[in-house]
Amino acid sequence: MDTVTEWEMAIAMALMGGIGIIHSNNTAEEQASHVRRVKKYEQGFINNPVTLRPSDTVRDLLETKEKHGFSGIPITESNEKHSKLLGLVTSRDIDFLKEHEHETKLEQVMTPRSELVTAPTSVTLNEANVILMKSKKGKLPVLNDKEIHKYPHLQVIGGNVVTQNQAFNLIKAGVDCLRIGMGSGSICITQEVCAVGRPQGTAVFRVCELAKKYGVPCIADGGIKNVGHVTKALSLGASTVMMGSLLAATSESPGEYFYQDGVRLKKYRGMGSLDAMKHKASQSRYFSDKSQIKVAQGVSGAVQDRGSIYDYIPYLIAGVKHGKQDLGIKSIREMHKCLYSGELRFERRSAAARGEGGVHGLHHFEKKLY
Repeated sequence: MDTVTEWEMAIAMALMGGIGIIHSNNTAEEQASHVRRVKKYEQGFINNPVTLRPSDTVRDLLETKEKHGFSGIPITESNEKHSKLLGLVTSRDIDFLKEHEHETKLEQVMTPRSELVTAPTSVTLNEANVILMKSKKGKLPVLNDKEIHKYPHLQVIGGNVVTQNQAFNLIKAGVDCLRIGMGSGSICITQEVCAVGRPQGTAVFRVCELAKKYGVPCIADGGIKNVGHVTKALSLGASTVMMGSLLAATSESPGEYFYQDGVRLKKYRGMGSLDAMKHKASQSRYFSDKSQIKVAQGVSGAVQDRGSIYDYIPYLIAGVKHGKQDLGIKSIREMHKCLYSGELRFERRSAAARGEGGVHGLHHFEKKLY
């Protein structure tokens, strides 16, 4: 969502064990730029380094640096990562070159292979860090004995779905993961406008019940308003949850804070809102890209400041741990095992029971969660 996740939020989520989904309400180049900033943050191994030839010029390297943001470029025999390493060019090799020297060949400014500290492919990240500290180098080329071709497997998340039939069609198409939820988000009005959707608890349980048979993990997307909802979603079979409004007003989310009636707020909108559908990506997602008539399936609004994600996520994680502890369950895997064996069960609560489970019997109180 364009009011929840860009590079800063994605970095914060990654550092705490989560994943940030970069929105598509921008150009492909801008999306790639966000991803690059996330991937470069405190990165260990660079599996697909950008390389240049010794015959390329300093100008070529500067253009490459501008495009990709790397400060160290390996120089190889045939400009391929698996070809023979000849040297390395870093910022210190070119920072003080004058404009007229930008046509200099890289073979003249690079640090040659003989002067580089290298490591074999078997090196671990900790071992590599030790080598870097001892050698006082900023880069450690990792060399293999022979060319190895690797073909990356891109993981595809399919959705959103709320029925087993929808889920089966995507599983049959080969998705690696399912995203569950339709009209359950705080800013979503799909159920109201299109009369299509399903209560989120039922949707999560039914879809996960089918997906389990095919070994496909599921994301519960929508309706997560508090820690308890995370525990419920996981208890119903979800492997993880996706959150929007809970993270939208944190310091790391896009946009500026503003004040209204003395309350510090941030803008938050659904990707199916008319405001968001001014952009092509949202139009395409909600099937309005070829029509002059837009059918809004979301609203625009604001949410109250929640502080930094570095404070809020640990609170959520601790809350989920407490929930599992109270259930007497050690892990999500064990939780799912108990669910499908019938050991973990749900009870319908009456209005009186819900009232009993909340704050009651007080003249006044302050509800502060963290």
